[in-house]
Amino acid sequence: MTINRRRFIANTALVGSNLLLASRNTALAAEALNLDFILHATFFSREMKLAKPLDPHAFVYDATAPAAIGPQGIHHVAGYRPTLIAGPVNVEAYNANGKSLGFQIADWFAARGKVKIVPHGDGAVVTSHFTNLLPNGLYSLFENHFDVKPIGFTPLDGTGTSNSFSADANGSGSITVKATKMLTHANAVLLVYHSDNQTHGMERGNIGVTAHHQLIARIPA
Repeated sequence: MTINRRRFIANTALVGSNLLLASRNTALAAEALNLDFILHATFFSREMKLAKPLDPHAFVYDATAPAAIGPQGIHHVAGYRPTLIAGPVNVEAYNANGKSLGFQIADWFAARGKVKIVPHGDGAVVTSHFTNLLPNGLYSLFENHFDVKPIGFTPLDGTGTSNSFSADANGSGSITVKATKMLTHANAVLLVYHSDNQTHGMERGNIGVTAHHQLIARIPA
């Protein structure tokens, strides 16, 4: 075999190897799902087709508001009501029991985030990045189950042991969680804020009182 013939075969093999590698990388990239988080208040209001969009997990003072059971079955005391997305937002945020949360509604609505979901075995690796969270706030990622009634919630990691993180002093935070099952349109990634500064394992906490849904990213159909 001549030297040129050998070089041709070697170059052909190298090109083929590079094409195969590129094909595999393209396939992996195609499998990865990148989503933006949106405010849970916005998502909930759209789903419920509310004439006045609101946040069922954050409350404002209103002397005229009676004690009642608000959206998502959250009881709130007299003098407080779920905050309206339309505002005002430069007001103190409270929980359903009328306890100040230590920030304003504008701070609550400022949160933003992105999530990347990559299939891994029977599950997925879920990497999330957040900005404008509550400085030093404690958060957990949960999974919504829209295919059960009422809607179910489980820790994104399945155990409630590796799905929590704290935002830094600037309100930024990142976390990677291994989900035990692949996420579908029947699911969403949910960011829960713990105003009691405690995680609750398999549970979110006392909804509207110590646990508050802030951001959500539903898997597209």
